[in-house]
Amino acid sequence: MNAIAFGLTALAALEHAAFLVLEMFLWTTPAVRRSFGTTAQFAESSKTLAANQGLYNGFLAAGLVWGLAAGDSGFAVKMFFLGCVIVAGVFGAATVKRSILFVQALPAALAMLFVVLAR
Repeated sequence: MNAIAFGLTALAALEHAAFLVLEMFLWTTPAVRRSFGTTAQFAESSKTLAANQGLYNGFLAAGLVWGLAAGDSGFAVKMFFLGCVIVAGVFGAATVKRSILFVQALPAALAMLFVVLAR
């Protein structure tokens, strides 16, 4: 159980680190525009907002890494940050794109389940 909990939590952290890179540094590139379904004009006009969003994703990644680094004593940290990811994923699915539920919230929910089971 511990290995699965660690792996799923690490996956959530890696996802959010990747979101940081995409939103802060690659937002206006053609590949990222295709991925997010935006036009060049929209990407250019929203790049400051995307960078801000990317920074928040970086904080989520950092919190998850902190929880992983703390080992068993990081249970509360992992639960808090996984909970934040789940809420953000559900909100994103409700307000932006349904697939966010499966890309962001579901992996975090599975991680949370296994973190609890591993305790």
